[in-house]
Amino acid sequence: MDNTDQTFSDRLEQVEQRIAEACAKAERARDSVRLLAVSKTKPPEAIREAADYGLRLFGENRVQEAQAKIPLCPDGLEWHLIGHLQTNKAKLAARLFQMVHSVDSMKLLQALDAHADVTLPVLLQVNVSGEAAKFGMTPDEVAGVIEAANRMQKVEVHGLMTIPPFSPDPEKTRVHFAALRDLRDRLQDETGTPLPELSMGMSHDLEVAIEEGSTWVRIGTDLFGKR
Repeated sequence: MDNTDQTFSDRLEQVEQRIAEACAKAERARDSVRLLAVSKTKPPEAIREAADYGLRLFGENRVQEAQAKIPLCPDGLEWHLIGHLQTNKAKLAARLFQMVHSVDSMKLLQALDAHADVTLPVLLQVNVSGEAAKFGMTPDEVAGVIEAANRMQKVEVHGLMTIPPFSPDPEKTRVHFAALRDLRDRLQDETGTPLPELSMGMSHDLEVAIEEGSTWVRIGTDLFGKR
């Protein structure tokens, strides 16, 4: 659906309605799912408008873009990194963002731990589909990374994130979301580490993600319009 001509208020209302309906269908409380507004490539004015409607959680893909943009945005917002992070930008990322959803290697986790000034919640990005073009750890790598993180000083692993292969049919993403949830459940038992967060689901497949246990949906297009 082309929502470019709608107002931000209209788009937000539609997204909120979709989240609420998906939560109801899954017999989950609405506040068990948080909406992360993906503001990559959007100017500070667009973020200010979103903040005027009560949004406080924003996701950015690139460290340099966020570094330039955040000072021009309203105070009191929470910034999350959702894009691939190179280790050489970990120092800047650790100080810009309140959460990193896209930790895809032990090396990156160690770099964030070394540079964070305060406790930094992170999610481990897992390539559950095995798609060669996607970043992320293999499912077999994750337990060892969690156990290593438990010995670190600043980073705290709060859960997992995935980006499934795109399909115009949202139902085809279900198997990947279910796999991430099942992996999370198994890792909690194996490592004894609480992993309450699952970051999965975007504009076209948020309902399926919520039905499979997502706690963070990352919505860009359906909030801000097509890029």
